Amino acid sequence: MTTETSKPQQFVLKATCKASSGIVAAVTTFLSERGCYISELSQFDDQDTGRFFMRAVCHVEAGECQLSDIQGEFEAVAGQFEMEWDLHAVNTPTKVLIMVSKFDHCLDDLLYRLRKGELNMEVTAIVSNHLDLRPMAEREGIRFVYLPVNKENKREQEVALMEIVEETGTELVVLARYMQILSDNLCAELSGRAINIHHSFLPGFKGAKPYHQAHERGVKLIGATAHYVTADLDEGPIIEQSVQPVDHTYGADALVAVGRDTETVALARAVKLHIEQRVFLDGNKTVIFK
Repeated sequence: MTTETSKPQQFVLKATCKASSGIVAAVTTFLSERGCYISELSQFDDQDTGRFFMRAVCHVEAGECQLSDIQGEFEAVAGQFEMEWDLHAVNTPTKVLIMVSKFDHCLDDLLYRLRKGELNMEVTAIVSNHLDLRPMAEREGIRFVYLPVNKENKREQEVALMEIVEETGTELVVLARYMQILSDNLCAELSGRAINIHHSFLPGFKGAKPYHQAHERGVKLIGATAHYVTADLDEGPIIEQSVQPVDHTYGADALVAVGRDTETVALARAVKLHIEQRVFLDGNKTVIFK
């Protein structure tokens, strides 16, 4: 009978560097020589930037090299090509901090998917500038941190947030309809590890009531965009988008309901892609191996 300790160790190797010949051969040879079976291999050359991206899913049979050995020894290969790379154990949950305000649909959806095993993550805390969603966090047994924000204490509260991130070892921050603009400094500190969900329409509507504006303009398509947070408000690298067709029969309330659906779907997909190590930043855009 197979025991837990005899199961193969699975890991994901992510690497990016300047495109050149011999990269795939060097990486796959290295892995093969250490008893790694490559079950999935994806690669992409960005012709615009000259960058090469690769994601490999591997497992090491019991009794072979340890992941720590592979990680230490791979540096020699990475050095040849000046790679930026990471190695992640598949079974280790990603530590995620979720930020919310008053809207509960994105938080509720993420927690539901977590309970059902769809998202391999550990929620380190739920942080909010309001108390409305505290009962939801407490029902799940998740730490709730109340950090009210105003013009006078914004920097102080952002420092407190980063202290929580560091204290808990948080790897990803998810803005699940957190209705506060992050400072440029905080955006820089969380670069590549903070995801926001934004309502996006064609045409775009900004402000407090985008669905009502959409209704007044008679839109035929509504959607939402999940993207990495940057100092350029709502213009960060896009991870996932979700859209649904609508027509003249949809009132403002119906558009709000459909909008909630698109937001939850886009955000959940983006979080899943990130924690499965499928997303690479490529300047102002992303490379995603699905």
